[in-house]
Amino acid sequence: MKTFFTRFLNLFFGTFLYALGIVVSIMASIGYAPWEVFHVGLAHTVGLSIGAVTIIVGIIILIFVTACGEKIGVGAIFSLILTGVFIDLLMAKDLIPKAESFALGLVMLLTGLFIIALGSYFYMKSAFGVGPRDNLMVVMNRKTKLPIGLCRSIVELTVTLAGWVLGGMVGIGTLISVLGIGVFIQTVFTVFRFDPASVEHETITQTYRAITKAYRK
Repeated sequence: MKTFFTRFLNLFFGTFLYALGIVVSIMASIGYAPWEVFHVGLAHTVGLSIGAVTIIVGIIILIFVTACGEKIGVGAIFSLILTGVFIDLLMAKDLIPKAESFALGLVMLLTGLFIIALGSYFYMKSAFGVGPRDNLMVVMNRKTKLPIGLCRSIVELTVTLAGWVLGGMVGIGTLISVLGIGVFIQTVFTVFRFDPASVEHETITQTYRAITKAYRK
């Protein structure tokens, strides 16, 4: 159970960092990352909070990928709910000030991307499964046989355009986010000597069996 608890802490901490990074990048105000363009644009359109929209979109994607045959882990459900909750809490408390200049906005955006990368490390290290948006790219790759990188680009371009139409902010920060997040993630994973391909993520069923077995002992 000690190992399970440690993994759960990694999932919780990673989810918080991921949400924090998103908020910092949003408050940079020089252009949102693709999914945030969509979430913010949709939130303004329907009159809901960014966190609430993040959760709703995540649930819809989760239902879709499950229907397509993808196996879901506890981490997917846990992260889609808590990421939205953390985003709303951080936005409501005004803990992150809005950038008043491009220079400060650039620093905040890069800091946000680094925090997101760090959150991704802890989140993936927990091995409780990947999030619904990552699963969406996996489904597209499996169904279309297109390269995973191209699938990611198609998804992010689609949500960016949809978010822009809905009023989400597209700017230089959007381009920096698309090009920079991979660099930050690779850097963080290299520093921690973490190979995501070596992680065997658990499905909900496997996690349940592991907990049941631990309690029987």
